[in-house]
Amino acid sequence: MSDNHSSGQAAPHKRILTGIKPTGIPHLGNYVGAIRPAIQSIQNSDSDAFFFLADYHSIIGCHDPAIIHESTKAIAATWLACGLDPERVTFYRQSDVPEILELSWILSSSCAKGLMNRAHAYKAAVDANMEKEDVDADQGINMGLFGYPVLMAADILMFNATHVPVGRDQIQHIEMARDIAGTFNHRYKPLFTEPEALVDDNTPLLTGLDGRKMSKSYNNVIPLFGEFNSQADPEKMMRKAIMRIVTNSQLPEEPKDPDASAIFEIYKAFATPEEIANLRAQYESGIGWGDAKEQLFQQINNEIAPFRARYQELMANPKELEEILQMGADKARRHSRKQLDKARRAIGIRPLAKLK
Repeated sequence: MSDNHSSGQAAPHKRILTGIKPTGIPHLGNYVGAIRPAIQSIQNSDSDAFFFLADYHSIIGCHDPAIIHESTKAIAATWLACGLDPERVTFYRQSDVPEILELSWILSSSCAKGLMNRAHAYKAAVDANMEKEDVDADQGINMGLFGYPVLMAADILMFNATHVPVGRDQIQHIEMARDIAGTFNHRYKPLFTEPEALVDDNTPLLTGLDGRKMSKSYNNVIPLFGEFNSQADPEKMMRKAIMRIVTNSQLPEEPKDPDASAIFEIYKAFATPEEIANLRAQYESGIGWGDAKEQLFQQINNEIAPFRARYQELMANPKELEEILQMGADKARRHSRKQLDKARRAIGIRPLAKLK
């Protein structure tokens, strides 16, 4: 638990917050990098936990309404099918908590533009434009991308989260949230907890089918439960995707380097130390790529198969999903209404007088 609470009020206990953008099909990278560790982090714990679907974040880069809608449904169903207990945590859709957007504006009005100029995503987009001829540095960059860290700060500070599980590429956003909280607390009144990034170095970043990082934007993912609105068997789709993983041209009898293999890397995320050692020995003695892929499929399928029936049940019953999300939104707004009222009063937006 963080000892650094700028509000001067120690949080009663650890409060974890994390979200996923609904911009595509739920895939293995989402599961290993966010969903599984988030669910594990609250098991046998009395910590508060806030898990949300970051749908307003998703429209920054995805402008297809159908994908946003279908992905929101699929990712909500994935969280729940994989074991998230909506009674135990606060599980909500970002857009169902309007106080977050109002807080984002309040925070942006005291946030230095220079801080946003240093955001990695914005700088990368500018750098890409600068490599082109006769292109403005900000071409194609919308204000959503530029101001993304402020909305992320609002997501976190609204609930005074103490810890935010992130990958190393997201640490900067947590540091920015701390900076934004500190500026507000100093300028107005101590109100926001400065969060800490919770980085698990043991959480792997999976390689995709083509050798690059597994990402929806690269179209190189292994889907957890199949494609949107597909009638194909999801287990067969997963196996087919795994069989497409790019390998080199080494023959079956040739010894292979497991540490240079995407198959082995993904396998490690689902296997025990003993199973990993066994497969490593098979690599060194010359396993065939087809056999290695088959073992990977079996290993993943053993963990994912028990979730499929619940996922399909939820996808076929969007009313149940909506009821769960609305229940979560009600829980979230019990916090957000109070926090926003405090923020509004701190900046001078409050009733002029009490009315009878």
